[in-house]
Amino acid sequence: MKKIFFLVLLSLLFISCNENTKPTVSFYYWKTIFKLSETEKEILRGNNVRKIYIRYFDIDLHPKDTNPIPVTPIRFQETMNNFDVVPVIYIKNKVMLKPNIDIEDLAKKTVRLINEINSKNKIYSKEIQIDCDWTLTSKENYLKFINIFKKFSGKKLSATIRLHQIKYFKKTKIPNVDSGILMYYNMGTVASDSLNSVYDRKIAERYLKSLKKYPLHLDFALPIYSWAVHIKNHRVVGLRSKLNISELKKDGNFKQISSVFFKVIHSNYKNGIFYEQNDVLKIEAISSEDLIEMAEDLNDNSPQKPNEIIFYDLDEFNIKNYEKNIFKQVVSCF
Repeated sequence: MKKIFFLVLLSLLFISCNENTKPTVSFYYWKTIFKLSETEKEILRGNNVRKIYIRYFDIDLHPKDTNPIPVTPIRFQETMNNFDVVPVIYIKNKVMLKPNIDIEDLAKKTVRLINEINSKNKIYSKEIQIDCDWTLTSKENYLKFINIFKKFSGKKLSATIRLHQIKYFKKTKIPNVDSGILMYYNMGTVASDSLNSVYDRKIAERYLKSLKKYPLHLDFALPIYSWAVHIKNHRVVGLRSKLNISELKKDGNFKQISSVFFKVIHSNYKNGIFYEQNDVLKIEAISSEDLIEMAEDLNDNSPQKPNEIIFYDLDEFNIKNYEKNIFKQVVSCF
């Protein structure tokens, strides 16, 4: 009897340990006002989400004097007592390309604004994330910024990493951060063809094997958003957010002509955008099957398990396209 009890206890401990090694579910929040809908709150509760990566502000160049400026800082309309908040600062690459830019001044001002936002909203952040798609020509300024920012912030620091920066890390270098977040989306070129620029497995496969050689610990960001590529006379004229197949099917001004293409049959305004008769919209979206495929491919090629999977982004429009347990399904692949 004691032996049976011991075996049962051992099995329970084994199951518990396995569950504890699974990555946690986190989300990016990318709106300028933080206010959660009931659907968004339900998803957070249902997936035991403790950490939210919140876009605090962008850094761009002023159109007149080309000095770096913060753009649309976040405004909180509810308290953040129940979550670990990670401020995310998106820095446009052209900022790092600016000649004679004062990197130290930029780093100090960035830290100061983050602290001001946190203080105003009674938020204590253990970690800050820098999001910048740096290039070979901007890497020196970017790497210098990271070093100075880390010194002045005194926080754990993470940085977004793109696939090409994984494969060619000896050239692009590795920022001096505690961990990286591989942005596993926006892989292809936005075009009028039938390919999906958000996720293309064939493109991903060119880079996946490089993961095993990358020396920085990586967590993974996966896409749950959709958009429409607006095409006029076979040329792309823009990306339109908050559009998906179900939305266009309900609108009599659009006619579905293939699995992802819709034709404008009556000129109209939708979400503030004018669509002319004969324009075409191509929907680029990510299915549940795509998410599982991504997770399996990443798991097969990663040298170590991620600590968390971050979904981009937390928005009721995105969430309603998936079954409630999809996020748990994805993390169970690791």
